[in-house]
Amino acid sequence: MTNSIKKNEEFQRIYQSGRSYANKYLVMYAKKNESDTGRLGISVSKKVGNSVVRHRLARLIRESYRLNESKFHSGWDIIVIARQSAKGRTYFEINSALLHLAKLHKILDEVSV
Repeated sequence: MTNSIKKNEEFQRIYQSGRSYANKYLVMYAKKNESDTGRLGISVSKKVGNSVVRHRLARLIRESYRLNESKFHSGWDIIVIARQSAKGRTYFEINSALLHLAKLHKILDEVSV
């Protein structure tokens, strides 16, 4: 089970010391944590759209991560930031973008992909 990253100082720590990769729709920061559980933080700026749009994107990212959670290495703090281009995208496009970034970070089990 993955926990959420909610506190601003945790986000800041990962932004400063984690690695980041980006693609067309998402930016992902990843940093190894001291525990054996993964943690996920999602950030969608007001620039992306109104609250309905932002919450929909956050739900798509969360669901995509949840369904692929078994493929991710445990013990990582991951922050996913939605870009403006992600607005109006389907679940499959967001899912594909998330898995692409996880592969770049090498936090995805290649066997199960």
